[in-house]
Amino acid sequence: MAGYVGRFAPSPTGPLHTGSLVAALASWLDARAAGGRWLVRMEDVDTPRCSAQAARTILGQLDALGLRADEAPLWQSRRTRAYQDALDALVAGGLAYPCACSRAEVAAAHAAAGRTPTRHRPLPYPGTCRAGLQGRAPRAWRFACEKYWSKWLLAHAGLRQVARFSIANDRLAWTDRRLGVQTQNVPAEVGDFVLRRADGLWAYQLAVVVDDAFQTITHVVRGEDLADNTPRQMLLQAALGLPTPRYLHTPLVRGADGEKLSKQHGAPALQTSEPLQALQGAARVLGLSSVPAQTRAADALAHWVMAWRALYNPAP
Repeated sequence: MAGYVGRFAPSPTGPLHTGSLVAALASWLDARAAGGRWLVRMEDVDTPRCSAQAARTILGQLDALGLRADEAPLWQSRRTRAYQDALDALVAGGLAYPCACSRAEVAAAHAAAGRTPTRHRPLPYPGTCRAGLQGRAPRAWRFACEKYWSKWLLAHAGLRQVARFSIANDRLAWTDRRLGVQTQNVPAEVGDFVLRRADGLWAYQLAVVVDDAFQTITHVVRGEDLADNTPRQMLLQAALGLPTPRYLHTPLVRGADGEKLSKQHGAPALQTSEPLQALQGAARVLGLSSVPAQTRAADALAHWVMAWRALYNPAP
């Protein structure tokens, strides 16, 4: 497919593990099945947690597995000017505002109202600083999600469809290529989310939207744990006048405790000395059939490209 651009965007806080390989392989297969380009972006915007050594390790692991990008990596740590320009544009449009709240203050506001967060479902920002800082010093910057939600509805009254999502019955609806139709009431479930953190670092939501547009990404393939981030990113894309890619969220690899396998939970580094063995494991998670043990890794990849094309035709 002419014009397809996909990407794999790891955070270099450590080497790839089995779970991250699933997303890497899926995004590579999707790009190759479409005859498109596959890029690697180092999401090292959280500079205290990321390292150049981890990034080099990741690139070496991908190369050893035959997953090679079509151009040099993009580094988020070198993109601060672009993120500031995006924030400035939102501020100029009245769609971003400073926030003086600490996490403890947000939690206290919810507790006073009798609301209790759960581990996997944090409560939305209560809007404390939406009307102004009341003389307090700003800490972070937030997207005026509730305000934009209303503005979007008004601008598209009678035609509640733009790009690749729609809003109806107070829920944003979009279609994931694997999960199907997904919906979320972003103001009610998320609220005015952070664009720039209190420590001065750029938030994931803003950085990923700006960089996907900069790299002309047409298709995003990533882990299922990021699916509920997608509505926030779609709203930001619309607010900034940026295109919305197509999304596919892959199955997660879970540990014995049922939690997502991750570096934070001690996932061991991916071993690439036997490339086919590593790739076979990721392919099984993706629902792709195994190949004979004597198969060359390059031939296995070619086989899975054809199988992927049949499963998830990456058409525009």
